[in-house]
Amino acid sequence: MKASLDCIPCLVRQSLEMARMVTTDAVIHERILREVLSWAVKMDMGQPPPVMAQRIHRKLCRITGAEDPYREAKAAQNRMAMRILGELESEIDALDDPLITAARIAIAGNVIDMGINGDVTVSNIKASIAKALTVPLVGDQINFIKAAGRAEKIFYLCDNAGEIVFDSLLIKALGPSRVTAVVRGAPILNDATLADAISTGLDQIVEVMDNGSDAPGTLLDDCSDKFRQGFMAADLIIAKGQGNFETLSDVSGPVFFLFQAKCPVIANHAGVPLQSHVIKTFAGEEK
Repeated sequence: MKASLDCIPCLVRQSLEMARMVTTDAVIHERILREVLSWAVKMDMGQPPPVMAQRIHRKLCRITGAEDPYREAKAAQNRMAMRILGELESEIDALDDPLITAARIAIAGNVIDMGINGDVTVSNIKASIAKALTVPLVGDQINFIKAAGRAEKIFYLCDNAGEIVFDSLLIKALGPSRVTAVVRGAPILNDATLADAISTGLDQIVEVMDNGSDAPGTLLDDCSDKFRQGFMAADLIIAKGQGNFETLSDVSGPVFFLFQAKCPVIANHAGVPLQSHVIKTFAGEEK
């Protein structure tokens, strides 16, 4: 997915929020903002937005010396999600369609996105789950069930901390023995890393690997050889979140995207209404 002009003000806002999270020094805030505005002039609009977000985050970390600016926020998000997990497991067990219910809850967890919403609370999460259990899923629900039923090797591309707790429910419904969960290779925004997978116990449920990249999405050229080999060998790839959609929507393969369409640019590219809960593949569509 190519960047849009509307992505630029979003990246500027995101960079200022990151800077303020790390330091109260207004001089650094201004330095970051000026550099981002300078980069925006030369931004390659043919690249997906996470390319620029990756560059901004690296620069912020170099300037401030903070290796993982979102560490505390991610830990809080993981704890919030874990508090809700038990009641959700019981809800899934009581229903006749555990796979789609688990998919709905996994999509609900995509509300935990500090690139879009910097103020995530338990109330936000519970409201998102309540909505997810009632609103229609937009996309290819039947084909998703079929693809999941016949797949022998599933690559599950995770998105954010906290959200991975809800991903574990869908992974269990799929059957963990045929799933590999993939997290980011280094800290970026509130995206999940191996540390988050371990702290939430995801590594005790399913095999977990990182993709070798610090992009807030999946830039295949930036990922490790091991990741690319697994990606190419998978019968089914489940790509969670908007960042994975932005970076993989033009890639051919057995990819299903599960996310909330929180951004008008992404909703338009996906061909879905804004705020939709999406379960969609582009397999067989013309690019």
